[in-house]
Parts: sequence; C-alpha cells; structure tokens
Amino acid sequence: MTMAGEILRRQSPAEVDLCGGSGQELHVLAVDDSLVDRKVIEKLLKRLSCKVTAVDSGLRALQFLGLDGEKSSVGLDDLKVNLIMTDYSMPGMTGYELLKKIKESSAFRETPVVIMSSERILARINRCLEEGAEEFLAKPVQLSDVQRLKNFVMGGGEVCPDRRTNKRRLEENNDNDDNENHAPSPVSPLCSRDWAVCSSSSSDSSSPSIAVSSSKRLKIHHQA
Repeated sequence: MTMAGEILRRQSPAEVDLCGGSGQELHVLAVDDSLVDRKVIEKLLKRLSCKVTAVDSGLRALQFLGLDGEKSSVGLDDLKVNLIMTDYSMPGMTGYELLKKIKESSAFRETPVVIMSSERILARINRCLEEGAEEFLAKPVQLSDVQRLKNFVMGGGEVCPDRRTNKRRLEENNDNDDNENHAPSPVSPLCSRDWAVCSSSSSDSSSPSIAVSSSKRLKIHHQA
C-alpha cells in the first residue's frame, strides 16, 4: 500500500479566515531554480485549474511582486496572488530569505507561503514556520499535496488530526534521517498537545511526502 502523504501541523482553535467565494480561481506564484521541479509543480497546479506564475529565483519573485524597489510591470490583477510556493535551497536567495522579504512587506505579509525542500531538516522547518511559513512540503510534491493545499486555501478541506506525535520523536526521526540521506521515516502515533500527524492511502503516489504547517489555517488574501 502506498502513502499519499503525512501531515504535521500545530493544532490551533483558530477560526477559518477566508476572503472570497469557493468559485474563485486560485493564483499561485511558484518559485524554484530547478526547471524540472518548476515544471512539475506548474503541471500539478494547472491540473487543478489554478492560475500559475512560475519564476526561477527569489529575485524574480520579488520583481514580480514589486518588492525589489523597482516599479512592477505587471497589472494589479496579476498581483492578486493567493499562495506562494517556493523551494528552500536556491542560489542567490534561499526560500527562507524570500519568505522574510515577503513577510516584511505590507502588501503581501498575509499571503500564505509554502516552503518546499528535498531535505527534511527539523531546524530548517522550525525556522521557516517561526518566520511565518504556512506549510513545509517535502519533495517530490504530489498531486494530493497540491489538492490539499488548494482545498485548504479555498476553505473546503480539513487536515485529519487522528494520529499524533510529539516533537521529541520528530527530532529522533530527524537524527535517523541524517544517517539515511534524510529519507522520511515512519512516525509513531504518540500523543502530543502541539503536533498532529495524518496519513492516507492513494493509488497515484509512489512515495511518502511530508507536509508541516503552522498554527493558523491558510487564508486567501487579496491585494488592493
């Protein structure tokens, strides 16, 4: 049996905060220096009828968003970005540095940012979540991951909190991953107040993927 993915998130009683109806087209800014990975995420998003703007660096992303100090050449409609998905390890500007720039801006600080990485490093995950990232997705990103993100943003999906694990166990698993080239390892359903893990089965996924999210639910944000 193959696993569609595992979800780790901080549990919170926060209410869902949404702006806009469920029929709205989701505009995603995808940032990745790898052409292959960029095409993969773009294809997955388009399969779910999302509007996609794909760029190859953090600087390009800032230019598109008009956060590079220069006047943006794109129209206001193009800047209505609902979700930003960025790779972590990129030359020139990392995904973490891009995240900080976005969260420092008044126009886009409320826009959900998802970090993607082929390595599951706990310190890196924590740093991104503390800086305001909504999710930390392990590559390769699956269609089920993107579908869940879209449902989450549009307000039509829930993350199952049935199985739980604590942070100490995650640290132990992460140490094991360091000895196995960061390969994801099984997580035991131990009880914890702060973290929840959920997994499901799917026929279109050949390998496990991990997603870690922050305490607040993804929100659709509209720029003026």
